[in-house]
Amino acid sequence: MSDLVTDELIELQKSSDAEHQRLSGLDGEERQAQWERWRVAAERAQAAVTEYATSAGLSRFEVERAVKKAVRHPEDPAAA
Repeated sequence: MSDLVTDELIELQKSSDAEHQRLSGLDGEERQAQWERWRVAAERAQAAVTEYATSAGLSRFEVERAVKKAVRHPEDPAAA
């Protein structure tokens, strides 16, 4: 895992991604309610990235990129 990524950031991004995936196939009020859950989860993830990057003196962009890469493209343990 990169020094730019923490377990908390990974879990928040996973939660946001999961809420986004749940939008598929929904419409009307059901979609709007799920969209709101996704928005809240995404805001939490983004706020945590910003806070972590600021407190650690890191590039917010680099932290966000590393988190999304860790969540969406995890390294294959067999390849390491």
